[in-house]
Amino acid sequence: MELRIFTEPQQGASYDQLLAVARLAEDAGYGAFFRSDHYMMMGDADGLPGPTDAWVTLAGLARDTSRIRLGTLMTAATFRLPGPLAIAVAQVDRMSGGRVEFGIGSGWFETEHTAYGIPFPPLRERFDRLEEQLAIITGLWDTPVGHTFDFSGKYYQLSDSPALPKPAQSPRPPVLLGGHGAKRTPQLTARYADEFNVPFAGVDDTRTRFERVRAACAEGSRDPGSLRLSNALVLCCGRTDEEVNRRAAAIGREPDELRANGLAGSPAEIVEKIGRYAEVGTERVYLQVLDLDDLAHIELVAAEVAPQL
Repeated sequence: MELRIFTEPQQGASYDQLLAVARLAEDAGYGAFFRSDHYMMMGDADGLPGPTDAWVTLAGLARDTSRIRLGTLMTAATFRLPGPLAIAVAQVDRMSGGRVEFGIGSGWFETEHTAYGIPFPPLRERFDRLEEQLAIITGLWDTPVGHTFDFSGKYYQLSDSPALPKPAQSPRPPVLLGGHGAKRTPQLTARYADEFNVPFAGVDDTRTRFERVRAACAEGSRDPGSLRLSNALVLCCGRTDEEVNRRAAAIGREPDELRANGLAGSPAEIVEKIGRYAEVGTERVYLQVLDLDDLAHIELVAAEVAPQL
């Protein structure tokens, strides 16, 4: 079981705060540092100093870290055209020496689209666009050097693209898909993804979604075992109840609710719950860390949870 750190900078974070978390995660032995790709805060957060772009952030971290893997849960397909996005991700992969992982989704948060002038099509169209983007981005990366790439879709058309630059990783960076969709998400995962992520779901719900994506792999003649399975879960760990309560209050949540819906409690409680996810197939957990100034929280899990997994 691998533990990764997952941050939500739209709730309020500077680059220096994100860098401090990423460097600590690297030094503490976490597998990766991931961030969301959002332009608006959610809930009661003030969002200060304001949103930061996911791939600009990761470009900086690519040069300011040396070992930890870097990625997004999830880049919104509505935010960027597929050609420039393929260029940006490939460039960051090269800047990092081949440490990038590419999570992409259809986009869902309408408020951030209207706030920053980004078109927000209906759900079906967003999935259609996501499918074309996956075909284009992976196609550009997979095209041999010296050859060109063409694509003729409903929403995007490419002609005689040199399909450059290439990522550092060969054949390409890992692609992550995820979510709660019952039909198209498993189908796209089976066709394009290296990893399937279930965000903020209980063990039973996770089992159901893993079964759906395994079935989609089998229907597409893909070995389900070739797909890595993961969860994203909010973290609230403490050595004592008082410490758990303090950390829950800092992120505006109730300890009992976090115990039910996330990874909350003592290190032993968290180890036990991660074990239940492992029983249904989870191989990797993204720990959603919401208080980015509480670096001791990250150190605690590295010291007292990770060694027991």
